Amino acid sequence: MILFINACVRKDSRTKRLAEHLLKTLGEPYDELRLTECSFPDADEAFLNKRDSLIARREFSDPMFGYARQFAEADEIVIAAPFWDLSFPAALKTYFEQINVIGLTFGYTDEGVPMGLCRAKKLYYVTTSGGTFFPESFGFGYVKALAETFYGIKDCELIKATGLDIIGADIEKILRECEEDISRRYK
Repeated sequence: MILFINACVRKDSRTKRLAEHLLKTLGEPYDELRLTECSFPDADEAFLNKRDSLIARREFSDPMFGYARQFAEADEIVIAAPFWDLSFPAALKTYFEQINVIGLTFGYTDEGVPMGLCRAKKLYYVTTSGGTFFPESFGFGYVKALAETFYGIKDCELIKATGLDIIGADIEKILRECEEDISRRYK
C-alpha cells in the first residue's frame, strides 16, 4: 500500500494535482493522510516524557504511535509539499516529529549508527514553486536525509514544477509538461 502524505493547504493546490497524477500513474491503492486535518500534540516536555516511557517499554500499540506505525508499514511513500519560505509547510515538520520513533521507524546499531526499520523502498517527493530559486537542500534534502539515514528508504525521488508564479508564466503548460514527464517515467 502507498502512503500519500498530503501537506498541501490550498484547495486547488498545484502540488496536489501533480501528486494525484503520480498516484494515478503508479496505479496502486493508497491511503491519504491530509496533514491539514491532523491534530498533532505539541512536542513539549510532557509529550516527550510519555513517548520516551512508552518506547522504553516497547508499547508501540499506543495510539500516540499510530502515524509512525502507518509510515513504517507503507510499501511506498508519496509526499506532496509545496515549496514555501525556502522549505515546506510546518505541518510536515510536525508530522516528522510524530513518526520519529526509536524501535518503530528507526533504531541504532551497537556502534550508534542509525538504521531504518521502515518497509518502504521508495519515496516520491512532489513539490511546486512559484519561483525558480529552488535549493533542494532546504525542503527535499531534509526529507531525503531522514528517509535514507533514519528510515532506511534508499530510493528518494524529487518531482517538481517551478516558476509557476513568474509574471507571464504559462502555468498550465508547466504543469502539463511535469505530468507528461511523470507519465513517461513511472508508467
